[in-house]
Amino acid sequence: MLDPAIKKYCEYQERCHSEVRSKLITLKIYGDDLENQIVFLVETGLLNEERYARAFARGRWRLKRWGRNKIRQHLKLKKVSEYCIKKGLSEIDSDEYEKVLFSIFSKKLQEQASEKNIFVKKGKIQRFLMQRGFEQDMIQDCLKTMDE
Repeated sequence: MLDPAIKKYCEYQERCHSEVRSKLITLKIYGDDLENQIVFLVETGLLNEERYARAFARGRWRLKRWGRNKIRQHLKLKKVSEYCIKKGLSEIDSDEYEKVLFSIFSKKLQEQASEKNIFVKKGKIQRFLMQRGFEQDMIQDCLKTMDE
């Protein structure tokens, strides 16, 4: 028998297996009963990790403008499988990704206009973009445009 609280929890928004497992434990559901509830949720389609990874990646990209590395890291922390992570990251359009990276880079470059030392300026911009989860090679391409 499916617990009504966990059904409502899964219907409210997409969840990953580890979130549902934690919620079931807080509801004091353990062992075989916990596993049976998860199996039931997967069979009925209320719990789908690939759908969760796609929604997570899409949301973090569109709303927070996170890079692929940061999205991948957060999905790994949620114990999402590598296959689902790849499917989730496929939601990000490569052309749009590059445009947004360059836009963020340009904005940060303007913020750092008062910095006279070019190496300090590049370092600050590079650290900022890496913190946002963008790939090192793409960041280097942006930094090369500064030299030109």
